[in-house]
Amino acid sequence: MKNWVEISGTRLVENFRATRAVAGADVETLAVIKADGYGHDAMLCAPVLTKAGARWLGVTDVEEGAKVRAALGEGGTRIMVMSGVELGDAPALISHGLTPVVWTAEHVSAMEKAARAAGQRVSVHVEVDTGMTRQGAAAGEALRSVLERLAESRWVSCEGAMTHLCCSEVAGAKTTASSQKLFAEALAHIVAVGLKPDFVHIGNTSAVDEGSTMQWVRQHAKTAGARAMVRAGLSLYGYCLPIEGGGGGEARLQPKVKPVLTWKACVLGVREVEAGTTVGYGATFVAKRRMRVALLGAGYADGFRREASSGLGDGWVMIAGKRAPVVGRVSMNLTVVDVSEIEGAVEEAVLLGEGVSAEDHARWAETIPYEILCGIRGARVLR
Repeated sequence: MKNWVEISGTRLVENFRATRAVAGADVETLAVIKADGYGHDAMLCAPVLTKAGARWLGVTDVEEGAKVRAALGEGGTRIMVMSGVELGDAPALISHGLTPVVWTAEHVSAMEKAARAAGQRVSVHVEVDTGMTRQGAAAGEALRSVLERLAESRWVSCEGAMTHLCCSEVAGAKTTASSQKLFAEALAHIVAVGLKPDFVHIGNTSAVDEGSTMQWVRQHAKTAGARAMVRAGLSLYGYCLPIEGGGGGEARLQPKVKPVLTWKACVLGVREVEAGTTVGYGATFVAKRRMRVALLGAGYADGFRREASSGLGDGWVMIAGKRAPVVGRVSMNLTVVDVSEIEGAVEEAVLLGEGVSAEDHARWAETIPYEILCGIRGARVLR
C-alpha cells in the first residue's frame, strides 16, 4: 500500500466513554458511524464501539445499516438509519433490524405495510424540522399528519422524537432558542395525540461540548416521560468544532478526546535538487537553494487536498517527528515534500496524525474537519 490509515481502537473507546460521561449517565449516547464512520471505516468501528457499551449506532442509509448489522450479527445493538429513507426501503429496514427516522405519513404507511407483511411491530423515530429545513416534519399540517398516522397505527410505534440543530456549536444562538421552542411545542403535540416516545434527542457532539442544550433536553425529555438521547459523531473520532458566539460557552468535551485516525504514506524516493530547479505542475515552485526532497505515494485522488500545495495552503506532513513542507503542487497520486532538515533515512510520512491534524488540513482547504476525514481513501487497519 502506498498510503494507508491506522485506526486506534483504544482511543475510539476512550472518546466514546468521554462523550458519554460528559453527556451524563442519564443520557443515552447514540454513536454515529454514518458516512463509513466519518471515513474511519464503520465495519471496524462498529464492533469496537459496541464492545465499549454503545447500545445505539447511527448509519446513513439502509445499505450501510445492513453491512453494519452483518458485521455485528444479530443481537441487542440498535442501528438507526439517520439520513432519510425511500418508501421502498421499508422491507429491508425490517429484515435487517434497522430503526428508521421518519417524517411523513407516507413513511409511516410504508413501514406499516412492510411490518404487517413481516408479521412484526416496528419502531421509528419521528423527526421534527425546527429550522434546519432539511429532514423533518414542519410545524403545522405536515407534523399533524405524521403524528396522527403514527397514533392510529397498529404496527408502527413512535419510539423516539428528535430534531437537529443548525447552530449547536454557537453558544447562546438565537436559532437554537427558536428550535427549542418549536421542538417543545412539537413534544407537547406528540404527547397530546397519545404517543409515548422512549427517547427524545436534539443534540450532537457540539451540543455535548457546549452543554446548555443537554440541560434543556434532559428537562423536556423528563416532561414527556422519556429518556434524553444524544447523537454523537465527531467527538468519537477525536474532534470537536470550536464553540463560537458570545454566550459564555466553554468546551466541556473537546479537551477530553483525541484523534483516532493516523494517515500514513510510503516514501517512494528521495533526491537532491539544485537551486533553480522547478518542482511539480505549473512549475510554481523554484528551489532557492540546494534541497533534499522526498516523493510520497499519496495525492488528491487519495484525499490529500490540492489546497495543501505550497503557495496555496502551505501544507506539511510529519517525517521522523519533524515537519516536511509540501513542495510544489499536490498531484493526483503523488506529493513532493522538503526533507532537507530531516537527517537519515526517510521511509514513511504521517499525512494526518501527531503533528498535523484534520483542523490543519481543513484550514488549508478552507473547509471543516468532517470533509477532510470523510475524503480520505486507502485501506484502514485497526491498531
